Amino acid sequence: MAWSLTHQIGALPGTTIPAETVSHSSGDATSPPTVSAAAMWRSQGSNMRRCRVGRRGQDMDALSPPVSPCRSPSPIRGATRPDLSVACRAFETTADMETWEAEEEFALYEAGGGRVREVRGRKGVPVFVMMPLDSVTMNNTVNRRKAMNVSLQALKSAGVEGIMMDVWWGLVEREAPGDYNWGGYTELLEMARKHGLKVQVVMSFHQCGGNVGDSVTIPLPKWAVEEIDKDQDLAYTDQWGRRNYEYISLGCDTLPVLKGRTPIQCYSDFMRAFRDNFKHLLGDTIVEIQVGMGPAGELRYPSYPEQNGTWKFPGIGAFQCFDKYMLSSLKAAAESAGKPEWGHNGPTDAGHYNNWPEDAPFFRKEGGGWNSAYGEFFLNWYSQMLIDHGERILTSAKTIFDNDGVKFSVKIAGIHWHYGTRSHAPELTAGYYNTRFHDGYLPIAHMLGRHGAIFNFTCIEMRDHEQPQDALCAPEKLVKQVAMATQQAGVPLAGENALPRYDEYAHEQIIGASRLNIDDASRDRQMCAFTYLRMNPDLFQADNWRKFVAFVKKMNEGKDAGRCQEQVEREADEHFVHVTQPLIQEAAVALAH
Repeated sequence: MAWSLTHQIGALPGTTIPAETVSHSSGDATSPPTVSAAAMWRSQGSNMRRCRVGRRGQDMDALSPPVSPCRSPSPIRGATRPDLSVACRAFETTADMETWEAEEEFALYEAGGGRVREVRGRKGVPVFVMMPLDSVTMNNTVNRRKAMNVSLQALKSAGVEGIMMDVWWGLVEREAPGDYNWGGYTELLEMARKHGLKVQVVMSFHQCGGNVGDSVTIPLPKWAVEEIDKDQDLAYTDQWGRRNYEYISLGCDTLPVLKGRTPIQCYSDFMRAFRDNFKHLLGDTIVEIQVGMGPAGELRYPSYPEQNGTWKFPGIGAFQCFDKYMLSSLKAAAESAGKPEWGHNGPTDAGHYNNWPEDAPFFRKEGGGWNSAYGEFFLNWYSQMLIDHGERILTSAKTIFDNDGVKFSVKIAGIHWHYGTRSHAPELTAGYYNTRFHDGYLPIAHMLGRHGAIFNFTCIEMRDHEQPQDALCAPEKLVKQVAMATQQAGVPLAGENALPRYDEYAHEQIIGASRLNIDDASRDRQMCAFTYLRMNPDLFQADNWRKFVAFVKKMNEGKDAGRCQEQVEREADEHFVHVTQPLIQEAAVALAH
């Protein structure tokens, strides 16, 4: 997601301590000794009492501290431990910890003609953590190898289910068509396997750089950029002729414009090569393939590009349909509808990137073009082109990974600003035909259902009142609408936070949203997974880490766990003190060599 951090976050309840920045060199991929979480939890004290803990239909004995109203303060509150400080400096982008054992049962059910796998039977919502964008260097090696290794071990011990990593098209197939260098990804996936972490792999066919949170720049493959330079209509284009190189225009999906191959063929060949190279990990370590379908890996148009200050939150963005390939499709659609005059251009009265809806005639509440016969035709065409693009890529992905035991997911942007207006202008320019009178997310959910894919949605951590009310932001209402659309379509819903948050207020919002308590029909439904943004030094600050461990434990508890939140938090504190410390000490040792 890409929007202004200043406008979005406002005053957060918790302020993080900035990590020191130090330089260090990467070393060998040595494996630190494994620390058993179970062993740490077995230590007994005179004031411990035995209680019955139920798991998977059976009781088992466990030791638990006294559950008195007088809760013992955690020894780590209020001070930054030097061992954690070492880990913060070591990683410069974040760390992950070890999982309380949770069994997974998968239930298959029908959804729009497709077979959909959804996590069922486990108590809670599994938490994954996004890896740093630069986990693999431009030289195709693992970045900060020793720190990465111990960080994965740390994540496992915190109860995290796994990690999410971008596999960049612009890194792997950078030099020449069909020349794939999996280098650092081979080593990184092996690290994850060794630590027992599951992996959500993102097929990242977009450029990295130009959006909020993009700490590195990874362009499209050199040879693809060369082709775009020769024919700039391969890039998304706005009405003023501005070209966007973040992702190849979907208007040429099926045309052999990339050195004899179509973009869809390029994406398919890449996924096939990935499958062949990592077949031994599919279904076991690699459990999900998230297929990138646009800028930031999201199924959308690049309507709000922050690069070079083109767009600033909460602008309405701009339609991206003015390259010759998109215009050719628009012309054909208009002629088919018996309105050839509608096929000459996209709307030219839709304002500029940083306008507000009432500034643009097309988006105005009263008499706006969006609510006219022409507007309905154009918005149907524009949004359907996006859905067809997703359909083409998912059809290919399903064929390639058929019977490999992996799930598929597609990421949809959480565009919550101006949601309270009638036209929902920013959603329309991004390709989501969602207005006061038209549901833009149900058609997407139905498309994903046909392919058995998961609907992955962002901005789960946000509350309406935290956002600028003059821009009529409503992330909570938007999340509820998406949850209802996926419920109606019978499609699993997964979530992500759009911006880094470490405070308990955001964590509680995520926990509540993940339970999908919409109506009586959603009583037995919850998110199938949540991916936490992102592994970075701030996560390792002592107080942030304690809150994160408690958050993961609460997510693992799931709906109607019947457990006192104070008890959950106390156990998380104890886990943090007893298990994390030796892991962080191992990190310090690893970085010293």
